[in-house]
Amino acid sequence: MSSAPQPQQQQPQALKRCIVKQVLSGDTVVIRGQPRGGPPPEKTIYLSNITAPKLAKRPTEQMAETKDEPFAWEAREFLRKKLVGQEVVFSVEYSNNDRDYVTLYLGKDASGENVAESLVSEGLVDVRAGGKGEAQQRLRELHEAAQAAGRGKHGPDAAQHVRDVKWTLGGEDPRTFADRMGRRPVPAVVEHVRDGSTVRVLLLPDFHYLTLMLSGIRCPSSRPGEPESQYADEAKYFTESRLLQRDVEVVLEGATNQNFFGTVLHPNGNIAEHLLRAGFARCVDWSLASVTGGADRLRAAEKEAKEKRLRLWKDYTPSGIPIDAKEQRFEGKVVEVINADALVVKVGDNELRKIFLSSIRPPRRAEEAKEPPAPGTTAKERNFRPLYDIPFMYEAREFLRKKLIGKQVQVCIDYKQPASNSFPEKTCCTVTIGGINVAEALVGKGLATVVRYRQDDDQRSAHYNDLLAAEMKAQKSARGLHSKKDASVHRVVDLAGDLAKCKQFLPFLQRAGKMEAVVEFVASGSRLRLYVPRENCLATSCWRASRVRVLP
Repeated sequence: MSSAPQPQQQQPQALKRCIVKQVLSGDTVVIRGQPRGGPPPEKTIYLSNITAPKLAKRPTEQMAETKDEPFAWEAREFLRKKLVGQEVVFSVEYSNNDRDYVTLYLGKDASGENVAESLVSEGLVDVRAGGKGEAQQRLRELHEAAQAAGRGKHGPDAAQHVRDVKWTLGGEDPRTFADRMGRRPVPAVVEHVRDGSTVRVLLLPDFHYLTLMLSGIRCPSSRPGEPESQYADEAKYFTESRLLQRDVEVVLEGATNQNFFGTVLHPNGNIAEHLLRAGFARCVDWSLASVTGGADRLRAAEKEAKEKRLRLWKDYTPSGIPIDAKEQRFEGKVVEVINADALVVKVGDNELRKIFLSSIRPPRRAEEAKEPPAPGTTAKERNFRPLYDIPFMYEAREFLRKKLIGKQVQVCIDYKQPASNSFPEKTCCTVTIGGINVAEALVGKGLATVVRYRQDDDQRSAHYNDLLAAEMKAQKSARGLHSKKDASVHRVVDLAGDLAKCKQFLPFLQRAGKMEAVVEFVASGSRLRLYVPRENCLATSCWRASRVRVLP
């Protein structure tokens, strides 16, 4: 047994009531009061008359790593599972070096379980020598009984009860480690809360320590030397009071810049969702698409906090043009696909509406692709035709045309983009056919990209997270715009107004007989602009006799 400290003996004080915040070891506990207008005060207390085995400590620049003493982990876990989050009472037996040594009872009065006696009875701690009194005598008797029964650290296999703690990944790349976990729930204990959305967890049963950022959200935080962020302490306390030293499941969803991000699942749900609903966090797009089970619930929780003007959103005002709920949803027939993100839909008998797919960007012309025209080319040949000259624009338009033209679709208006400069107001919508989100399918094929917004911009697709997930899959598969291969450009010959080229192509068109063509433009009831894929040419079709100029 270890020698007793030289205490300043004092009469036991009246019982004090508190809540256990954290268990540091088998004989050291952090307690807190009830919150009143903010995080409550905290205090560290020590169980009197006992000493627990010491836990391992991670190596530092000044100190080498220390290993667990036998049964140090079991003693800590015994207290953690019994006390954390529970109401307890204690009386201070004596103080030494500004430390209060106490008798701790589980419950609301001294009739509850004596925690020190339970530890001694399980053989997890030693009794200090030199003490007097009935309480000390009771502990000695329990200690002798535990020794006689070979319980806990008094057993023959005590040396085997030492953890192999992994403080680092041992040189393994964080992304490789996360991929190896396979996005499956891993049992863990939250050992520390740095801020509302960043925790340090201990993965079980391998005893891996990791710092984890919660996927999809970010809470305000305060760093040394920086002004304190509003609600940072409250957000930290919100997470601490629910997760600190609780049994949870962790899903590692990725790593970036040597930091892990993932989802922490508590029996009461996803902590990220609760933080958002309470107004302590904001959604962040960069990791939102990785959230296990989808991010719709997180967006909905954030929206609820915005509507209630809670905490971070106390000054929130909706952006964009208001949309009448009665006009938000409608059905129509697609009569024209203008390009990779614009459609014309016929609603009712004769109303035509031009709409745009929400939150996606069609293929764009790369700046490096803009080269000066070759010498000798005509003005007509130098004309820039986005549909054919921008890589993947034609493929994107064709994907939509074949899927939508002449079909009934369901349209939900997400937002209206105000007019700016020379551009008119745009109605941006989610278009579905057969339950399939057209924009998501387009992005998944690598034929469009997702628009990145500012964090305070809520004018976006209602299925924005699905779009991000589809884009991520397309990037991993190197599809379309994300391919590393050189993009092909459609070399189209425009025959309109060029008599020499018309005569050159006419024999080929006549010999081919019946051919497929796409009507690109209807000039009048008898005049069409056609694209002939087989010959890669644009031609004007006129079904009547040639025009005759009437002289006056």
